[in-house]
Amino acid sequence: VAAVLSSRAQGTRLPAMGISRDSQHKRRLTGGKKPHHHKKRKHEMGRQMAMTKIGAKRIHPVRCRGGNMKFRGIRLDTGNFSWGSEVCTRKTRILDVVYNASNNELVR
Repeated sequence: VAAVLSSRAQGTRLPAMGISRDSQHKRRLTGGKKPHHHKKRKHEMGRQMAMTKIGAKRIHPVRCRGGNMKFRGIRLDTGNFSWGSEVCTRKTRILDVVYNASNNELVR
């Protein structure tokens, strides 16, 4: 622990952990641990959250598997929203976000 603290104090970087979508870390249905038979693979890779903010449209292209492109919304002021019970979908301007104290993923 002392060596780790001193290396941080000197400004050297420790190796960062990658974001992974694998199922290697999960246990079996019986509760037993699975053996790790390989390292992380490129196709199991995950990426950081976009953390989209409200503002003028700013989108970054991200290269994906097979050379396809995904588009990360860094800032957006409009969105395509669906109202299921009324069976209508409209492109709508976003005015504000409703905060949810229990979980940040549930903000509307």
